[in-house]
Amino acid sequence: MRFWLIFILIFFAVRYVLPIVLRLALSGFVRKQMRNGGFVVPPQGPGGPPPAPGQVRVDYVPPVAPEREKPQGFKGGEYVDFEEVK
Repeated sequence: MRFWLIFILIFFAVRYVLPIVLRLALSGFVRKQMRNGGFVVPPQGPGGPPPAPGQVRVDYVPPVAPEREKPQGFKGGEYVDFEEVK
C-alpha cells in the first residue's frame, strides 16, 4: 500500500507540478537572455565578396582517394544468368 501511495504522489508531481516549475524557470531564463541581447546568431563562414554572376565559388574540395589497383590479367567478370525463385 505504501508503494502505491508513493507512486501516485510521484506521478502527480511529475504530471502537474513539474511542467509549472519548468515553465516558470524557462520564462525567467528567456527574459534574462532577451534583456542581455542573447540568442544572437553568429555570421557563417568568411564574408568575402559574392561571386560575379555566372561564376561558382567552391569553399571545400574533398581530397582525392587513391584508385584501387586491379590485377594485371583481369578483363572483367563473367555473366551468370539466374532465375528468380518465388
